[in-house]
Amino acid sequence: MEFRHTSVLLDECIENLNIRPDGIYVDGTIGGGGHAANICQHLGQNGTLIGIDRDDDALKAAEARLEGNECRRIFVRRNYSEIKSVLREQGIEHIDGALLDLGVSSFQLDNAERGFSYMHDAPLDMRMSREDTFTAYDVVNTYSEKDLTDIIKKYGEERWASRISKFIVDARKEAPIETTGSLVEIIKAAIPASARRNGPHPAKRTFQAIRIEVNDELGQLSKAVSEFLDVLAPGGRLCIITFHSLEDRIVKDIFRDRADPCTCPPDFPVCVCGKVADIKKVTGKPIVPGEEELENNPRSRSAKLRVAERI
Repeated sequence: MEFRHTSVLLDECIENLNIRPDGIYVDGTIGGGGHAANICQHLGQNGTLIGIDRDDDALKAAEARLEGNECRRIFVRRNYSEIKSVLREQGIEHIDGALLDLGVSSFQLDNAERGFSYMHDAPLDMRMSREDTFTAYDVVNTYSEKDLTDIIKKYGEERWASRISKFIVDARKEAPIETTGSLVEIIKAAIPASARRNGPHPAKRTFQAIRIEVNDELGQLSKAVSEFLDVLAPGGRLCIITFHSLEDRIVKDIFRDRADPCTCPPDFPVCVCGKVADIKKVTGKPIVPGEEELENNPRSRSAKLRVAERI
């Protein structure tokens, strides 16, 4: 199956990266290479693009897509939160810019065997990296009812979380829940018919929550944002595209704390804590897709781009 992923907010990312032809840039979630290909087009022979992804299929697709570009290209199968060790291994101290697109690729969603989608019946999997051993099957079949409720409510922001978790636990007493199709039917049964008539697919929020848990997405994001900011050279920029409120909140809070780290009480006439900002926020409110992009790529509807620059 061809690796497909429509690059979201592409022009906005390229514009905000302020790409220098001889700079070093990182695409920490390279996917099929859409954003990376455009970064490479702005780099000269002395420029470097480092592409990171947890998914072997993504790296192979990106490597093929970027073939022929004149810039130096380095591909690394790793979690983007390990950026410091990736750079250390390459003998690189600082980078001139980085991009993180936190969306799940169309390839992963549409490839039934990966188990990400509630639209295809497949084994419960949802691993971003096939090297990992922990899967959606483990979450659904081994977590307590309370733990299931907690993650579905927190990560999925699902109002019916407690009913869904109870239905899951009751169902698995009869037999293990092994497929996405079986889980979808359980979720549908748990959510009252009146609540299923409007809004997104009834399983969307629960599937999102389980995927986040399987891949520790929010924990990895918190670590990654701080570490990417640490390795930026002065003037270097970090662009992050989020797709739901929990991700956006993490990025917004870390950017705010690094741009305004002072812990002195508001009534102090001067700062005495000594904490100094090491970044500035390029975006106040996040950049969102325009009408044309929303029409051409409905999956971009929840995307938000925030940008910070190292001082």
